[in-house]
Amino acid sequence: MLAEAGGTAPHGRDDSSMRTSNINNNRNPDYSILISKMEDVVIPFSSEVPCDNNGQRMWWAFLASSMVTFFGGLFIILLWRTLKYMWTVCCHCNVKPKEAQKVINPANNPSADKPKGDEKEEVPISEVGWMTSVKDWAGVMISAQTITGRVLVVLVFALSIGALGIYFIDSSDPIESCQNFYKDFTLQIDMAFNVFFLLYFGLRFIAANDKLWFWLEVNSVVDFFTVPPVFVSVYLNRSWLGLRFLRALRLIQFSEILQFLNILKTSNSIKLVNLCSIFISTWLTAAGFIHLVENSGDPWENFQNSQSLSYWECVYLLMVTMSTVGYGDVYAKTTLGRLFMVFFILGGLAMFASYVPEIIELIGNRKKYGGSYSAVNGRKHIVVCGHITLESVSNFLKDFLHKDRDDVNVEIVFLHNISPNLELEALFKRHFTQVEFYQGSVLNPHDLARVKIEAADACLILANKYCADPDAEDASNIMRVISIKNYHPKIRIITQMLQYHNKAHLLNIPSWNWREGDDAICLAELKAGFIAQSCLAQGLSTMLANLFSMRSFIEIEEDTWQKYYLEGVANEMYTEYLSSAFVGLTFPTICELCYVKLKLLLIAIEYKSEQRESRSRKRILINPGNHVKMQEGTLGFFIASDAKEVKRAFFYCKACHDDITDPKRIKKCGCKRLIYSRMSVYKRMKLACCFDCGCSEQDCSCMSGSVHSNMDTLQRAYPLSSVSVHDCATTLRASKYKYNGYVRSPADGATTPGNSGSQKEAGVRFKADCNLVDDEHPSTVSPKKKQRNGGMRNSPNCSPKMMSRHDPLVIPGNDQMEGMDMSVKRYDSTGMFHWCPSKDIEKVILTRSEASMTVLSGHVVVCIFGDVTSALVGLRNLVMPLRASNFHYHELKPIVFVGSLDYLRREWETLHNFPKVSILPGTPLSRADLRAVNINLCDMCVILSANQNNIEDTSLQDKECILASLNIKSMQFDDSIGVLQANSQGFTPPGMDRSSPDSSPVHGFVRQASVTTGSNIPIITELVNDSNVQFLDQDDDDDPDTELYLTQPFACGTAFAVSVLDSLMSATYFNDNILTLIRTLVTGGATPELEGLLAEENALRGGYSTPQTLANRDRCRVAQLALYDGPFADLGDGGCYGDLFCKALKTYNMLCFGIYRLRDAHLNAPSPCTKRYVITNPPYEFELVPTDLIFCLMQFDHNAGQSRTSLSHSSHSSHSSSKKSSSVHSIPPSNRQNRSSKSRESRDKQKKEMVYR
Repeated sequence: MLAEAGGTAPHGRDDSSMRTSNINNNRNPDYSILISKMEDVVIPFSSEVPCDNNGQRMWWAFLASSMVTFFGGLFIILLWRTLKYMWTVCCHCNVKPKEAQKVINPANNPSADKPKGDEKEEVPISEVGWMTSVKDWAGVMISAQTITGRVLVVLVFALSIGALGIYFIDSSDPIESCQNFYKDFTLQIDMAFNVFFLLYFGLRFIAANDKLWFWLEVNSVVDFFTVPPVFVSVYLNRSWLGLRFLRALRLIQFSEILQFLNILKTSNSIKLVNLCSIFISTWLTAAGFIHLVENSGDPWENFQNSQSLSYWECVYLLMVTMSTVGYGDVYAKTTLGRLFMVFFILGGLAMFASYVPEIIELIGNRKKYGGSYSAVNGRKHIVVCGHITLESVSNFLKDFLHKDRDDVNVEIVFLHNISPNLELEALFKRHFTQVEFYQGSVLNPHDLARVKIEAADACLILANKYCADPDAEDASNIMRVISIKNYHPKIRIITQMLQYHNKAHLLNIPSWNWREGDDAICLAELKAGFIAQSCLAQGLSTMLANLFSMRSFIEIEEDTWQKYYLEGVANEMYTEYLSSAFVGLTFPTICELCYVKLKLLLIAIEYKSEQRESRSRKRILINPGNHVKMQEGTLGFFIASDAKEVKRAFFYCKACHDDITDPKRIKKCGCKRLIYSRMSVYKRMKLACCFDCGCSEQDCSCMSGSVHSNMDTLQRAYPLSSVSVHDCATTLRASKYKYNGYVRSPADGATTPGNSGSQKEAGVRFKADCNLVDDEHPSTVSPKKKQRNGGMRNSPNCSPKMMSRHDPLVIPGNDQMEGMDMSVKRYDSTGMFHWCPSKDIEKVILTRSEASMTVLSGHVVVCIFGDVTSALVGLRNLVMPLRASNFHYHELKPIVFVGSLDYLRREWETLHNFPKVSILPGTPLSRADLRAVNINLCDMCVILSANQNNIEDTSLQDKECILASLNIKSMQFDDSIGVLQANSQGFTPPGMDRSSPDSSPVHGFVRQASVTTGSNIPIITELVNDSNVQFLDQDDDDDPDTELYLTQPFACGTAFAVSVLDSLMSATYFNDNILTLIRTLVTGGATPELEGLLAEENALRGGYSTPQTLANRDRCRVAQLALYDGPFADLGDGGCYGDLFCKALKTYNMLCFGIYRLRDAHLNAPSPCTKRYVITNPPYEFELVPTDLIFCLMQFDHNAGQSRTSLSHSSHSSHSSSKKSSSVHSIPPSNRQNRSSKSRESRDKQKKEMVYR
């Protein structure tokens, strides 16, 4: 371990020549021999360094300092332990009897023992306490339990790496050299480091419990051979590189340091750092030893076999040695070096063969998508989790990033615990500018932090629609919601749910708030709702599904049915705020203006209550009629082909755009169109009065007298946004008589004392005159008066003979008066659905013979496949829209379930409160059961299956539904038998008797006169796998790879798949009102309040009829309008769709939004196909044919419930002249028809009630 060093002294041959010259210069042989031996350890003298004059090497001094320190301390520790052991052994015999005596007889001499014992115990206690406190303090300082301890540990490690760096720098110098401490900067820094190491060594020694093991620790050995040589170098003004390479062993603690700093948290990362640090520290330490011995030589060879190797060459040598490559370009020449290599290759090879593969495996197993999301300023991001597959992601991205939307400046972050496959990874790469994927779980808060969930705009959770256990899938998604809400309660969550009853569990989450945008898209609820609406208007499910999905326009030149269908498919649902130019206008007026001038179809608005307390006061009104006047900032729901087109409704200005015929030129203008909206209420009402009387503002006397004193009260109480121009004028005239404590009616001139009660009554009259639609206002009328007045506004569909539009007291129809019977429960507690007391399932079961004797017609047949083990599909969601309260009781279609009784028993708990429901135990594949329920006379046949997800082969998932559909289509019927049976029972099925008022085209879907083949039966089949739609129609030419919406069965409304609901996720994110509108359309009136009730009892609760609940019946419903007969027959033969749209809107307040046309109507074939397809929102000039059926939103008719023979459809025109704002139109029924059908109707009603109750 010798080393020679000198300023620039060379090694090898230069040293030999120098020694030879010295020997030749000496004459005495003995003396020359002595000098030659001394020259072996001589360093050439330099005048700059005050080294020893003899030039003797001092490596032994450095090594001796370390050896003395190590073995000296070891000897002292062993000596101390030996003396302590001998003292314990020698004194053991004397101490034991004394202690035993104290224990056995402690009270023999208390006066003598107590002072003695105290004197002996006080000193040891004080000594042990002092040592213990110091030891504990030192232990805390080095254990990293406190901030000071962690700083100290990290500082020691950092300084050790710094000392190793100094060693790397000094390794380029000779092994031993003469250096002045006061001039060598690196030596000074190394000295400071080692002083700190010495102090830290003292702390470690004090805190050690076992001093002997501490002395033999690796870190202690490192200190022994690195700290003392530094002090020796200062004393001798020499530097010996020596064993300073041992500082590399400190790298073994690198993983501990990173754990102290909370950088390493996972076991794999800790293990990886441990393996790397051990491998590198061993490698560098061994290289340092080779560098020392190879540059010094063997001592027994007089250091003549040394070679000059840099430290990094030694590092290279050790690596090729460990890897058993051994190129031979660098090798050890000294005996010590070769001996070391022999032993090192045994351990190094084993370490290399075990550590390196494990390191590579750990690095390879690290998550490729395990990073963290970096948010971009000015760009929002959403997190998508749950069921992440190629199908679900591709469907989501296709709709979310559709070009028809405005520029989507949102980044999509997918989080899933399974790495994506190659196909999914390729999909992510194609959308790499807007999509990122991270591997993790939303149940792990660390992974939620990685995707910056707290900064996300929303979190979307996808469900597996094809799972075998829907309840387990819902439970998983609910747990995801809980985890996300627990991490960040304010995050907006949109989740998919499979089962309706599982939505109740979301209400148990404290931070779940649907008012703040949290939404649950229940696939079972919406799927059943879409199918139920098809029972009311066939093809509506296809139209609605296309409206809420983003589809690109596909242009077809050929005149085929696909051309018109695809033109309608390009329409979507959008929302936009209406221009202030529409303020004060009625909904039909705005709707007509938007359609004719702006080429937009307005179907609904968001009505803001006058009680602006919360978001729950906002209601979505679908085709509300002309009693609603537009408010400032009203949100409209439009059907259009592009989001840019909808901007026209926001930019429209009457002053600037009134003369424009091209809607594309309607853009933002700079005129001051808000002047009118900023006018005071008094000024606007005065202006309205002047319009009504026809005088100028200066000449008008309508506002004279004491009216001005009452204007402030009117302004505070009733905003103008809910008042029409004509009604305001009428009210102002009425207010002229309100003075000096009297209120006089302008009709009869009567006056009443102006007490408090009369003021309240006048307030009610004012409210009735102004036609306010806000049912949520607390009424000021007493319960008795409220019952007498009906407690609700005038319906636009009531007969003008029954009530006047401007009568002070609004009297409802007879049906409503009967409905307000407080002793009868006809509706549920919300008033949204028909209700009956719960019935036992045995009372609704029909045998095949009973069903055959009960002549069913105009009913809905539900064919359901399922058994005891099948998952529930939620038949309540199918029945509820068919039992909505906006139907009168006689308008309800009877529902007959055909399927397994065991399965239907499980569903019956949610169905026993609905009227007109029957069950035929059997199978939908049995033609006898189908004939028993008169399937040829049904309005719709629904085919469902609860066994679809239990089959692994996707092609066979829909086998039952497909077989049932083909079975029905292949049946043959003799329609004359059905008609004869119906007449024998005393009534003709609705739609079959052409003289019946029910055949009127404004009463909904008109069935064809005869059904002799099963292919003409209206059927809608539910499918799980989209590709199976090719098996439903044998005469179509659909390719198996064709998308579902392009296939003929879907276009015709005879097939429905749950996959079309995937687009609702993105639609709900961009507009949370969309989901509310969908649920309002398809569920029949389900509300969050109703969901809360169902969460409590899982059943509808009956309620007594009140004015508030009866008012909920007044909402529009979907119907189909026939053109071959009735008031619109003149437009059916070559008329324009736009003329029909305007006429239906003005005359009946009906809002048309599509056509259900025969597939071969454009061919003029002699025997056209009976299949129909859907055309959404045709243009104004679209030509109609007599066989068309028109989709329309029909107003609720209050008088239709009086008698089935009544046909009174009154509405108010949406156009007003300068003096009149509305007019009444009606179709008076024939007196002869009323008289002839009255007696028949009473008998029919009695018979049907006997059958279905």
